[in-house]
Amino acid sequence: MNVFLAGGSGAIGVPLVRALVRGGHQVTALTRSAANEPRLRGLGATPAVADALDAEALRRVVVQARPTHVIHQLTALPKGGPRSARDLVPTNRLRVEGTKNLVDAAVAAGAKRFIVGSFALIAGETGDIPADAQPAADAVRSMESQVLDASARGLFAGVILRYGLFYGPENGATQQMIALARRRLLPAVRGDRGLLPMIHLDDAASATIAALDHGPAGSVYDIVDDHPVSMSDMVRAIAESVGAPRPIAVPAWLPRLLAPYMAGMMAIRLPLSNEKARAELGWRPAHPTIREGLSGTVRHAA
Repeated sequence: MNVFLAGGSGAIGVPLVRALVRGGHQVTALTRSAANEPRLRGLGATPAVADALDAEALRRVVVQARPTHVIHQLTALPKGGPRSARDLVPTNRLRVEGTKNLVDAAVAAGAKRFIVGSFALIAGETGDIPADAQPAADAVRSMESQVLDASARGLFAGVILRYGLFYGPENGATQQMIALARRRLLPAVRGDRGLLPMIHLDDAASATIAALDHGPAGSVYDIVDDHPVSMSDMVRAIAESVGAPRPIAVPAWLPRLLAPYMAGMMAIRLPLSNEKARAELGWRPAHPTIREGLSGTVRHAA
């Protein structure tokens, strides 16, 4: 397949490029910065430098690539993950305006299939997200609806993949948490009742590749592992994996005071299932639980 990957130098973009090339696909990887060109070439992709918010420039590089498949992984998140709603503003714009530009470019290029990397935690109608995350949720819904509308009109076969929270050796937030756990500076929260869908980056990449030629047009899949966990469960699992002492437990009011956005997101209860993705995409996570996924992650970070 000839794949155009928008967001090729991002957290999921790099492992996805690696997996696509390994699978024998021709890959053009979009990046906003020419500084990323050598790395993308080293991974076996053809770099395309353009800003997704520049409709004309994006259309030009997509049409030039003549892809059969387009993958939308556009974000502009801080390396360690968002800490406040302000950190999401650039990504919100990409999910609204950038999606429109990419859909138009994909249609102009004659792409047959369009895969979207979405975010399970704020997609759909959870009714559980903090008020300051609502603009991000609106942006995710706009992104999804634009692609599903184009798919319904027969412009291409659109498929939505709602990823759980990313973790893995190439995820900046995971690296930071491991470093803090080694110093016993990563606390758990007493009475943490959050239930968060998780997914290892490599499993997110393999699900994306499975969606290239599986799943009917207009399908939406939850790409999550087998067991949702609370953030405090993850903290304890990281500490155990690195051989650190049991994390200090802090009262729930403390993170709400110091980091209200993060505290609100981590309190969400969203026990999703990957059953549909298993059945229709022929995919299953290689890391079915976070403990299994962390074992390889910690070895990589050592």
